[in-house]
Amino acid sequence: MALVAVLALTGCKNTSEQKVTARAVPERADDFMFENNLIAGRFYGRALEGDPTSPGLDIWVKLPGKLVADEWYAKALEDGGYYHRDHGGKDCYKVGVSLGGGASVPFVNGNLCWPETNYRSYEILEKTAEKVVFVLKYPARTLGEGGVSLDKKVTVKADSYFIDVEDTYSFSGTDKLTVAVGFKLHGEQETVQDRLEAVDRLAIWEKASDQSVEPEDGMIGVAVVMPETDSVLYSEELDHALLLKDISSGETISYSVGSCWSKGDIKTSSAWFDLVRKL
Repeated sequence: MALVAVLALTGCKNTSEQKVTARAVPERADDFMFENNLIAGRFYGRALEGDPTSPGLDIWVKLPGKLVADEWYAKALEDGGYYHRDHGGKDCYKVGVSLGGGASVPFVNGNLCWPETNYRSYEILEKTAEKVVFVLKYPARTLGEGGVSLDKKVTVKADSYFIDVEDTYSFSGTDKLTVAVGFKLHGEQETVQDRLEAVDRLAIWEKASDQSVEPEDGMIGVAVVMPETDSVLYSEELDHALLLKDISSGETISYSVGSCWSKGDIKTSSAWFDLVRKL
């Protein structure tokens, strides 16, 4: 007998706890938000272009447990600074024009090549209580003598400090393109770096980068893991930690991006770095 029929006959309810969510947020400048029971974040949409136009992941810190992003967005409609203040978590991470807490861009002649737009369309491929998969599309733009576009597929699972990302670049004008995957360094935030004795992952531990609304005494851990890395670049000049890979047009690069907050279950840099080593 089908499960639905069994539940109807017994009077029982399916009480699967929702541990994962993701959606476009047109009421807040076209953000695309994702969240599980441990982490949350957002990518920037069309309405924010110019303020900023950025591919970077914006980290939202939170305490482990319930989903909070929809509540924060709803309350921000009445109080624009709501989620910049601590309600068991908040947005205290500075992205600007950067890779933020984990993203990718073409890397040409030693430079990070920023997109001309934020994501412009999306598709949700799968959504259950414990997993959500979505694709963000960044339209074609000029790069060198050709053009480049990006489809970003993101998988968010329950009970993980990491999301899995598959970036597919389509480009013309060259046979190969170097792509940089990484995160922003906030040197003024007492950043602690650990190279993890591996060439395919980077992790840092630093003070919150945006304290303009409310001082933050917690620490944020950030990490990127890309198994097929060609080389590693930790650049104070570019203010980024980067994993580099050469790809052909249409090739997909796969990596994982993670974050944590010291007010949650991971309270020290050593605990965060140990977790990243084991991924």
